[in-house]
Amino acid sequence: MTNRRQFFTLVAAGAATAAAVRTATAAETLKETDPAAAALGYKADATKVDKAKSPTYAAGAKCSNCALYQGKAADATAPCAAFGGKLVAGAGWCSAYAKKPA
Repeated sequence: MTNRRQFFTLVAAGAATAAAVRTATAAETLKETDPAAAALGYKADATKVDKAKSPTYAAGAKCSNCALYQGKAADATAPCAAFGGKLVAGAGWCSAYAKKPA
């Protein structure tokens, strides 16, 4: 039989594990073939943006320096507000790009 201290330790450990699993599975990586990504011309590599199809693209624009990117500029991937929190590549770009204010 477990004592009260062991019980609360196990409950806390279980809750922490459940939260970690929920966080890990909640963030889905955005694919270029996703309908929302295709609609906004998302490319995981901004250097591969077709400038003829995306006239608003400007050299140097990428997800990691966009106001909608919810990570640090150095993060390889982070959630994006334009795609419902799905993970986007920091080196990516889409037509919802809005330069992050300085």
